[in-house]
Amino acid sequence: MKNIQFRFLFLLLLLPGFLAQAQSKKKSSGGGGSSNSGYNTGIGLRGGGYSSGLTIKHFLSGKNGVAIEGLLTTEYKARGARLTVLGEKHIGVPDAKGLQFYYGAGFHAGAYQGRYYFADDRYYYKGHGNNYYLVHGDYRYDEATYVAFGADLILGLEYKLQDLPFVVGVDYKPFFDVFNGYTGFYNDAAISLRYTF
Repeated sequence: MKNIQFRFLFLLLLLPGFLAQAQSKKKSSGGGGSSNSGYNTGIGLRGGGYSSGLTIKHFLSGKNGVAIEGLLTTEYKARGARLTVLGEKHIGVPDAKGLQFYYGAGFHAGAYQGRYYFADDRYYYKGHGNNYYLVHGDYRYDEATYVAFGADLILGLEYKLQDLPFVVGVDYKPFFDVFNGYTGFYNDAAISLRYTF
C-alpha cells in the first residue's frame, strides 16, 4: 500500500512540469490551453483511507482556475470532526476535455472525544532478533475532549463528466497535526464525487 501511495505522489509531483511544458508548446503553436473547470460549485462526498466526509468546492469568479474547497470529515477510529479549508489552483490537461490537475494548501481544526492509550505498567521481554514484545499492558480509554489543528497540502486530479452534472476526483492530502501537545505528519488519499452546478 505504501508503494502505491509513493508512486501516486511521485506522478502527481511530476505532472505540473509536464503540463506546463505541454501548455507552452500549445501556446507557441497558436493554441490556447484552458483551465476552465466546466462548473462553478460542487458538493458531494469524499471517502479516504484516513478520513471521510463532506466536500464543497467553489471556483472564484475572475480568478482563472482558483477554487476554495471545504472538507468536513471524521476519522474512522475517532469520535469528532475536522473542518479543513484549502485554496487550490486548477490546471486543465491539454487534449483531455474535463480533466484537471490541481494543487494547493490550507489548514484544519477539529475536536475529538476520547482516545485509546496504554497505561504505564507495560512489561516487555526481548525476543528473537532484538524484537520486543508486550507481555502485560493495560489498555485504557480516555473520555476527555481534545482539540486538533494543523496545516494541509493537496495534490489531485478531477474529471468533469460530459453531459452529467458530476465531477469525480482523486487526491493525496498529507497534513501536519497538533493534537493534545503531540505533533505528527499523516498521509491521506481519497476519492471524491461531487454534484456540480
